[in-house]
Amino acid sequence: MPDAVTRSELLSHQRDTIADARPRTTAAVPFLLDEIDTRLADGGLDGAALHETAPASPSLNDEAATTLFTAGIAARLAATAGSRVLWVVSRFDLYAPGLEQAGLPPGHIIFAEGREDRDVLALMEDGLRQGGLAAVIGEVRRADMTASRRLQLAADAGRTPAFLSRRWRKQGVCPLSELSAATTRWRLSCAPSGKLPAPGVGRARWIVELVRQRNGNPFSLLVEACDDTGRLALPAGAQHRAAPAVRATARAA
Repeated sequence: MPDAVTRSELLSHQRDTIADARPRTTAAVPFLLDEIDTRLADGGLDGAALHETAPASPSLNDEAATTLFTAGIAARLAATAGSRVLWVVSRFDLYAPGLEQAGLPPGHIIFAEGREDRDVLALMEDGLRQGGLAAVIGEVRRADMTASRRLQLAADAGRTPAFLSRRWRKQGVCPLSELSAATTRWRLSCAPSGKLPAPGVGRARWIVELVRQRNGNPFSLLVEACDDTGRLALPAGAQHRAAPAVRATARAA
């Protein structure tokens, strides 16, 4: 007789079978920047998967860069899908005018607030399974492998991209050090803006690091921050450089 299997093993096998059989109809979400899209395994972000972001440091500048990076992606998704974005937080510190400058006006966002990380994750999962949103974004300090796996399954079931922003909770420990089922993991930091011919502040610049991607390689790129359509740009004359070299330049400046 065949070996007995547990109920959880049977359910896991059934989920995998269904996932393999389901046609992948959700198109990849491109950045519309060749220097990024050509380095992504799918030519863009999987539109039915979990993606993670985190600031390179606990500074307010890097946290803001991470938020605006995610907002830019969500802005392009909302414009294309014609639907709204669910943004779930545990502390309401989002700056609406900043999100609008990245192409995501308040009318395109449904805000929700959870008391604890587990509440944020549960609200995200419900929003993903609903299937009628352009994207679901959540901000947490901690999410274990099980939580990220649940979000990945919910994103696949609802054909909706999920973006989990991991905040710093311990000095010297990168939030992306925790194991995750995310398809891509991004780290953001600020870099000095370009000089202007007249006194003033130029367009913000970020160091965008793809720390890990499924079926692809990591990379680092210096970019100009999102414009009012959510699009990134490459600084004039900039060339791709490895992350350590870019960080060294930023520190020197």
